[in-house]
Amino acid sequence: MSDITITFAIVAAIVVLFMSGRVPVVLVAMGTALALYFTGILNMRQSIEGFGDPAVMLVASLFVVSAGLEATGVTAWAGQVLIAQAGESRPRLLTLMMVLVAVLSALITINGAVAALLPVVVVMAIRLSRPPSQLLMPLVFASHAGSLLALTGTPVNVLVNDAAENAGIPPFGFFSFALAGVPLLIGTIAIVIMFGERLLPVRSGRSLPPDLSRHARTLMEQYRLTDGVFQLRVRERSPLVGTFHTALDLSRYEGLSLVGVQAPDLGGPVGLRTMGPGDILIVRGDAAGAGALASDLALSFREEESADGVTGTLFNRSSGLAEVVIPPRSAFIGQEMFPGMVTPSGDLMVLAVQRGGLDLPPKPTTIAAGDTLLLQGTWEALDRHLEDPEVLVVDSPDIVRRQAVPMGARAKTAIAILLGMVAVLATGTLPSAIAGLVAACAMVGFRVVTVDQAYKAINWTTVILMGAMIPLSTAMTKSGAAQMMADALIGAVGHRSPYALLAGLYLLTAILGQLISNTATALIIIPIGVAAALDLHVSPAPVLMSIAVAAAAAFLTPVATPVNLMVMAPGGYQFGDYWKLGLPLLLLFMAVAVFVVPVFYPF
Repeated sequence: MSDITITFAIVAAIVVLFMSGRVPVVLVAMGTALALYFTGILNMRQSIEGFGDPAVMLVASLFVVSAGLEATGVTAWAGQVLIAQAGESRPRLLTLMMVLVAVLSALITINGAVAALLPVVVVMAIRLSRPPSQLLMPLVFASHAGSLLALTGTPVNVLVNDAAENAGIPPFGFFSFALAGVPLLIGTIAIVIMFGERLLPVRSGRSLPPDLSRHARTLMEQYRLTDGVFQLRVRERSPLVGTFHTALDLSRYEGLSLVGVQAPDLGGPVGLRTMGPGDILIVRGDAAGAGALASDLALSFREEESADGVTGTLFNRSSGLAEVVIPPRSAFIGQEMFPGMVTPSGDLMVLAVQRGGLDLPPKPTTIAAGDTLLLQGTWEALDRHLEDPEVLVVDSPDIVRRQAVPMGARAKTAIAILLGMVAVLATGTLPSAIAGLVAACAMVGFRVVTVDQAYKAINWTTVILMGAMIPLSTAMTKSGAAQMMADALIGAVGHRSPYALLAGLYLLTAILGQLISNTATALIIIPIGVAAALDLHVSPAPVLMSIAVAAAAAFLTPVATPVNLMVMAPGGYQFGDYWKLGLPLLLLFMAVAVFVVPVFYPF
């Protein structure tokens, strides 16, 4: 059996397995690399070299950069700006939303952009009394167009750029893709505004992402920390200076109880250290008792400095709140806890304890299964300690912070790293993979994200898919399979018109991309397109750019891309909903791929 026959058989098996969905994508990709080795098509080095490919390194690093922007609340801030500016106008709302997701997609990939904005858009739809189904599909389709605004928009762009270098032509610039992306984005917005309302269903999904933007206020109300709560600042002459807050005796002040003690400048609970000037005592009770306490201990009332009152003191850029439930067989069962106590680590403070939805008295209470605790501490402390299996966290602090704390701690650092990476990529000062790795390392080095968060941020399915499927492109070129398909394509479209070649490649890529990953599709089509361009004696540049546009036109099915599937449940979409709006966009992308791309990249 010839190498060409074996390669075609492997490609056919890959397509069937991807379409069936019965075998995990990662297993299919790894099986591809192994099959190419065991059949003798590639040697060992060629079979695994994809995992060290610069394109794979760049894509992996972009996931970390994306996580840094999301974790610091940059995307939450962008979403809040969107809500504030959108107003009641449908065209204005759609335009702002689609431009925002397009810009984010260009910088942090479509997966990161859609994942960050999905809960924001759902909340916006609910607040504006609009069906989520009318907004979520336009969000995703605009992200596809936005992925062609810059090199970093999608792994396919990186693969196309890599292929250009391998073909001996100058690589595409960082913003070169925008020559196709800008008309695509404008056309996509126009089609959605003019026809979207009729082509999209009117539904709400069964599972909507939670709105955590008012999370702190909700917890404060549930645990009754909004009324009768006072903030008292420790003065330099206060007798509390140099003492531990656990020694504070409030029994003389009837009805007054300690909620917690916060460090100055919103720095979180004081922990196990002694109190000092500027620390904030938060007490609950009546005004008379709080006034007597302030008079006796040289404390000053603190009201004007926090716009949100006690909520702003406890929940801000530096520190947050978390609600935990004590599960059966927890080690905490039988221990005594009370409001105002600090955990043994010194990082977290217990603000309130409830049993059966009722507040327990502000005195030491023996903890039982099912009790709920309201904890407060710095975001880092909450992330670190609430992974303890002895408690069940109601809402992940990480998710809460990403939604409810716009432009949080180190947000400016994250933006500076992103802009630095874009500048380096745009000017070509460093190779793209090196620029991406430097940016990812900077995100960890400047503590924008932790090492664990960086690991979790990387979509390993995408990375492994790319690394394991790159050898397939090598095999198609080495075996002659790409040349054979190129000859067949040229035979079908004729030798005279390179426009017909672009149309044929577009249809082949777009059709295959509706059924399997567009990254896998690009890896199959790229060598065919390059071979066909060389046969026709035309530049591979317009062919490769056209393939990138075609790979982005994954509109017709929910399984075409992860982001298509991501909005299916929240939008209440069915399988057949996608093609109705997707088909006009597919034709738009084809027109750009066949007629606009050659204007900027001549044959």
